[in-house]
Amino acid sequence: MIPRQLASELVKSAAKLPVVTLTGPRQSGKTTLCRAAFPRKPYINLEPLDTRELVRSDPRGFFADHPDGAILDEIQNVPELLSYIQAEVDENPAPGRFILTGSQQLAANEAISQTLAGRTAILHLLPFSLDERRQNAKWEENLWIDMFRGGYPRVHDRDLDPARWYADYITTYVERDVRQVKDIGDLRTFRTFVMLCAGRTAQEINLSSLGNDAGISHNTARAWLSVLEASYITISAPAWHRNVRKQIVKAPKLHFLDTGLACSLLGIRDPDHLRTHPLRGALFESWVVSEIVKSLVHRGRHADVKHYRESRGIEVDIVAEQGGSLHLIECKSGATIHPSFFEPLLRLEEDVRTVAINIVSALVYGGNESHPRRRVPIYSWTDVERLGRRIAS
Repeated sequence: MIPRQLASELVKSAAKLPVVTLTGPRQSGKTTLCRAAFPRKPYINLEPLDTRELVRSDPRGFFADHPDGAILDEIQNVPELLSYIQAEVDENPAPGRFILTGSQQLAANEAISQTLAGRTAILHLLPFSLDERRQNAKWEENLWIDMFRGGYPRVHDRDLDPARWYADYITTYVERDVRQVKDIGDLRTFRTFVMLCAGRTAQEINLSSLGNDAGISHNTARAWLSVLEASYITISAPAWHRNVRKQIVKAPKLHFLDTGLACSLLGIRDPDHLRTHPLRGALFESWVVSEIVKSLVHRGRHADVKHYRESRGIEVDIVAEQGGSLHLIECKSGATIHPSFFEPLLRLEEDVRTVAINIVSALVYGGNESHPRRRVPIYSWTDVERLGRRIAS
């Protein structure tokens, strides 16, 4: 088993609060992590229908059988248990009694926030980060191979064909889960919608255009995007525009959280195809965003990732506010550095000096050499985790 960065935060939270809730996409390794972190706790999987019915039929008897708590996997399938857990931990608030996991942000967190407020820590486990993937003996130091394979543990643990596994993942998990989150009757249209979203990764969201291309309404496109976010398939990066006297584009950007999944949806067949694909720059930007998000959430931090674009001016790919610092990051997939890469960062630095005290700029590119001592530090793609740690600190 590859050790997960979130493990220490998970154990630390369980030492403080009676309940810890771990959410994340299907197949991101939540069950494996929880069972490894708490090997002596009973494990109950609430995915099988017979287990759900057994627990529903006699919840008090269930908790009487587990007085010291348990790991309850896929808690969103039996949300009525949360009220009983609340009563249990109010009576006995011993730290770390219950470890809850859920694959759907929307279904799990809404009920948890209403029922277990103040009683639970909420953590998020995403697919393997770059540093975690490196621990696989078969990992190759090749940007295009890494982006193509993505970060889902099963692809790495079992050395599976990424294109085939991600195609099956969409059918097996995403299409099944979206029916639980939202009443979507036409799955063929939904699949088309997801493919169109993959083609718009690292682009500003235009709901009217997206809806027209998919043959659905503006409101349906908005609702379906929320489903993808609830399933941890995509994230929305809002526009950053605090007190800057410019005409700012305020549309959020769409990013896929896993480039392996995006490549599969785009029909990218292998790493060489990705290297020459017209969307390689957009996919690289989403790859950097996802790695920074993982660096933050796997340390128990809120991932406040935004972007900046003037309607007739500069554009900066990533703006992240953490710990009183404003981080400006530009992403370039090429292996050759050009002076023009730094211009947007330096110009935005000047524009925001009146609203931010500590401004930290960085360039992430597709080359293998980092240059940290420049005015704008240059990070190789292989060092993106170091940049993530810097933002999280």
